[in-house]
Amino acid sequence: MNKQLEAGIRLYHAHRFEQALAEFREAEKEMPPSPELDYYLGLCLTQLSRYEEALLNLEKVVTSQFSFFHTMQSRMVLGYVYAITARHRLAQFEFAKVCEMLQSSQAFAGLGYVLYAQGNTKEAVEALKKALEIDPRNANAMNSLGFINCEERLDLPRGIQLCRQAVEGNPRNPAYHDSLGWAYYRAGNLSEAKASLRRALDLAPGNREIAVHLREVLDALKRGSPA
Repeated sequence: MNKQLEAGIRLYHAHRFEQALAEFREAEKEMPPSPELDYYLGLCLTQLSRYEEALLNLEKVVTSQFSFFHTMQSRMVLGYVYAITARHRLAQFEFAKVCEMLQSSQAFAGLGYVLYAQGNTKEAVEALKKALEIDPRNANAMNSLGFINCEERLDLPRGIQLCRQAVEGNPRNPAYHDSLGWAYYRAGNLSEAKASLRRALDLAPGNREIAVHLREVLDALKRGSPA
């Protein structure tokens, strides 16, 4: 293995992403085209939030003859990048490809998230239920399904229960506290909503979406009327 590539992989696994990227760039100068190098470049650039560059490398991996594991992992990261950059149809394609090949709870959770973002509530719920069938402890799936149940008023008690379970599984995730707070708000429990949303904002200061949710709850408390 190329020495720079080997050093970059060690640095990547040590979460020293800038240094890892420098090693990968040096390896790029010395090596012929390599799916393995593209794979690690894609992961590293994603960690550094350099998403457009990451996409170029990860797309090379999925069109190569590299290993099944690396191809599936690259599709998962592609789905993630497309999802957080609001390219939901492209994210759906990548997550669906993984779901076709693997019984992956995370892939079904990602698929459910982007389906709901496109307004496909029924299909989203089905995908999220499948994710929890595969792994009942998948906090992402719990959070998304709980949020949908409350936002769409499908089953408020179940939605709150799922959001609580997600928070219990990862109490330092601000998105989970945000979903739980919004679930309480939809159920008309404004005091619990305020507490959860304040906790979310403590964990993610400056997060605009959480701040908007908290403001809406505080306004409702002033009016004395639930959601």
